[in-house]
Amino acid sequence: MYQYFMASPIGKLRLVEDAGFIKEISLADVPAARLSSEGKVIKSAETYVGAATEKTEILAEAERQLREYFAGVRKIFDLPLKPDGTAFFQSVWSELQEIPYGETRTYGDIARAVGKPTAARAVGMANHHNPIMIVIPCHRVIGANGKLVGYAGGLDVKQRLIDLEKNHGC
Repeated sequence: MYQYFMASPIGKLRLVEDAGFIKEISLADVPAARLSSEGKVIKSAETYVGAATEKTEILAEAERQLREYFAGVRKIFDLPLKPDGTAFFQSVWSELQEIPYGETRTYGDIARAVGKPTAARAVGMANHHNPIMIVIPCHRVIGANGKLVGYAGGLDVKQRLIDLEKNHGC
C-alpha cells in the first residue's frame, strides 16, 4: 500500500493506492473515518500508518488528473477505483459518479436512483464515509431545500468545489 500527499487549492490531499487501485483521496489534515465492506468503522490514519510514502505510477496519474480538475480542464476522471464499503455504500458511490460535472442532486434524488426512495439519510451516511473525495463527487449532493449540508472537509470546501465546477462548466 502506498500513499502520496499533494498540495491542492482546498488543502493537502492524501492519495492512497493498493494493488493498482485508488483506495482513498481525502483531506490529509481532516481525520477521516470510513467503513469496511463488513460495515466496521476504520480511521484512515490508523489504516495507512504503515503505508509507504511514495508516488507510484497510479498515484502520479491521480495527481495529474486532480490538478487538471482544479485547473478546470478535467470534468471526468479515469482512474481505477476500489473504495472499501458496504454494498449499499458502493451503490451510492456508483450513482454519485453519474452526477454530471457542474450539476447537483439531492440526497433524495440519489436514494430514488439506487432504488431506496426513503433512504435519504442512509445516502447521507454513505456520502460521509466516501473514501475517494472529488473523484466520487459527494460534494455534488445537496439538501432537499437546495442548501449545502454535510461535508467531511467542511461546507466551505464543498462550496469551493461546487463553485469551481460552475465557473468551468461546459
